[in-house]
Amino acid sequence: MHFFVAMICSIVGGAVYQLQEAPSTLVKVTNDGSFKSHLVWSPDGKKLLFTRIHQGKMELCTVKAEKSAEVIALVVPSPNTPHFDGHWSSDGKSIVYVHDILQGTDGKLQINEVSADGTGAKVLIPHKAFEESPRYSPDGKHLAWVSTRDGNQEIYSMELANQKVQRLTQDQGFDNNPNWKPDGSRIVYSSSRFGNFEICSMKKDGTAVLRLTNGSAMDVWPVYSPDGKAIAFTSNRTGSYNVFVMNEDGSGVRNITNNKSINNFAAWSPDGKSIAFISNHQGSYEVYIKSVLRGNAP
Repeated sequence: MHFFVAMICSIVGGAVYQLQEAPSTLVKVTNDGSFKSHLVWSPDGKKLLFTRIHQGKMELCTVKAEKSAEVIALVVPSPNTPHFDGHWSSDGKSIVYVHDILQGTDGKLQINEVSADGTGAKVLIPHKAFEESPRYSPDGKHLAWVSTRDGNQEIYSMELANQKVQRLTQDQGFDNNPNWKPDGSRIVYSSSRFGNFEICSMKKDGTAVLRLTNGSAMDVWPVYSPDGKAIAFTSNRTGSYNVFVMNEDGSGVRNITNNKSINNFAAWSPDGKSIAFISNHQGSYEVYIKSVLRGNAP
């Protein structure tokens, strides 16, 4: 499936804005040994939402953002069919996610919406092709997502009030992994239009595209920091997959996980002081939280 594809310093007002790492701040949140992906922090900072493959089921789960917390499956209709890649609305009341109806050899993906407690699921974007990676806009008025309805992975936006759809990317390469800037002005995403996956950003209408990374590595799953000044993403530029942070303009790249395992799906805490991610550096794929300290350099 396409959702398996891809598996700070900033100049602000003349001052250098740095990201530093505090020692001994890595918290292991889960310990159930199941495969996990697509990690998102709740708007109130209390929970993490992610996809888990557990006992043969692909499901949405939540866990408190604390050490050794209990994983709770988010109950939705048809729990035996895959549902994955969830994203909270900015008010924390709703979750949008991908639902696979399991028709045909590749599945039948559509975008559903459900209340945060897992009830009241409804179809938001019916299946036309592979419908993936749904992301609410910060103001809750639009939804960005990825679809293959025009032949390959492109990014689209839908106005939720009237279901008006706009195609945002127009390229023969794959464009995926969209995430909104907190002020709603831009969308960061990954694109293979340059030969390998790079991180790009564009205005919310698809114009003013900026290429933010430029190398031979695979750079994927970008997400803005809460203040919009930094972007966390996954890259295999060191020979293994690690989580990196860079300025919103692509400068000041820094490796924050720095190990030889797979580290992926970065999620910023709402206060910007921590980054959660999924890693198998201790054997199984588990959720971890790492503190980051940001401030003006002397």
